[in-house]
Amino acid sequence: MAMTHSIEPILHPVAIKVLRPTQMTLGLREVDRKRAAWRERKAHAGGEFLGNHLIPAVVGPGNSIWLVDHHHLARALLDEGVEQVLVSIIAKLAHLPRKRFFAFMGSHNWLHPYDAEGKLREWDELPRHVGKMVDDPYRSLAGEVRIAGGYAKTEAPYSEFLWADFFRDRIAPDKVEDRFEKALTKALKLSRSKPAAYLPGFAGPQVHAD
Repeated sequence: MAMTHSIEPILHPVAIKVLRPTQMTLGLREVDRKRAAWRERKAHAGGEFLGNHLIPAVVGPGNSIWLVDHHHLARALLDEGVEQVLVSIIAKLAHLPRKRFFAFMGSHNWLHPYDAEGKLREWDELPRHVGKMVDDPYRSLAGEVRIAGGYAKTEAPYSEFLWADFFRDRIAPDKVEDRFEKALTKALKLSRSKPAAYLPGFAGPQVHAD
């Protein structure tokens, strides 16, 4: 997911383990790709990379810090043993009761409490930290489709999850989990089809209203 915000950088590092995710799942294939990219650059440009990748977050009740983007990067860095990152605070909501806080987050599309089956869950079921987010194979599939040019990267919040749900309705789970390359071929074809035209970043033939 990509977002554009007016940000207020925090110039001191924050421990990744205290960052609270605003989504339940991620695509572990994308995490693995980011881990590999980090290993290639950490020795000669790791500090510069971290300085140029501030993670947008919101301060919530109890001064908790909630991620609103870059969940895959945070997870990749955590899995690679990085302990701290720089964050950019886009809203300070520590004064709100938890119920109002999550209502605000939801109204700004800063919350995506859907499980690995694409089902909506309660906000209090969100993982306590990024290491607890679970794999959604369809989110991995959606990411691979975008990289392969099936659709364009957009500023729409959680656009990859919208694509993941589109594929979830059309490709069997066993194919995604056991025959990923075949699933990717089918997903690429589906991404250019008329039923996908409503999705953000659609790059198929222009669809005209009848």
